[in-house]
Amino acid sequence: MPAIGSAIGEWCSGHYSAHTGRRPVGSAQQIGYDERIIGELMHQRSAALALGLIVILSGSSRGWAADDLVKLLDHKQCSSCKLQDADLVHADLRDAQLNQAQLQRANLSRARLDGADLRSANLSHATLMGASLRGADLRGAQLNGADLRGSDLSGALFDAEALASTHWKGAVGVTAEASSYAAMHNAGVEAVQQGKLLEAEDFFNKALTKKPDAAVTWLARGITRSEQAQMEAAKRDLLYAAQLFETEGDPKLAQDIRKAVEQQQKAAKGQQGNGWGSQFLSGAAGILQQLAPLAVKYFAPVPF
Repeated sequence: MPAIGSAIGEWCSGHYSAHTGRRPVGSAQQIGYDERIIGELMHQRSAALALGLIVILSGSSRGWAADDLVKLLDHKQCSSCKLQDADLVHADLRDAQLNQAQLQRANLSRARLDGADLRSANLSHATLMGASLRGADLRGAQLNGADLRGSDLSGALFDAEALASTHWKGAVGVTAEASSYAAMHNAGVEAVQQGKLLEAEDFFNKALTKKPDAAVTWLARGITRSEQAQMEAAKRDLLYAAQLFETEGDPKLAQDIRKAVEQQQKAAKGQQGNGWGSQFLSGAAGILQQLAPLAVKYFAPVPF
């Protein structure tokens, strides 16, 4: 074992020197590695991962314990573990017990966390891009600033509006309950601008479950539906938006919306299949075109 420790120490010191410009400091014993920990790490599935973890362990400024990391990778049982700043990219942590774990700023990109228990864990500013969290339990977790872009959140459990202060663009399985009205409306606006009308409509649906009296979102969904030739559904949305704007003290805008609906109904008679959408895109629906900037209004995100 000492020979292995020495060889790893020399590799680590050389690797550290190549990337930092600092002088190598010698063997594993001189660096201060724990031989038992090195032995356990060498039995992990990936030797490259083990070596990478040893390099990480050499940093005295790290706030987490080597024993906690070994416990997590070997047994997937690490409640209340200290894993701040840990590099767990591509880690297989399915069904892991990580409740109350300290994972601030940890890199969990593309990690497999399906079914993991992350209740009351601290994931503030953690990176979970592309991670799979299907069925994971994140109730009570701190998620401020967490990066969940492109992740799979299908069936995951969250507190109400827990995702309001996270980055989740492109994530799958985001529910209205877990996010905020503004985030859902803004996601719908972005989808419209990318031509993803079905996706936009879904986000506007979710936004309206959070804030059923949001006139601008009813207007946005009405125009989005008109682009998809859903004429009757679009009509209902637009007329309800007009009613809400009138209630809010904007009768002129309400009148403009009703006039646009009336004009489009007349223009649509005798047409087959393309409803209002083609007219809107070509500029024929002048009033609706004027209303479009209001319909795709962004709402300021919650600061975090």
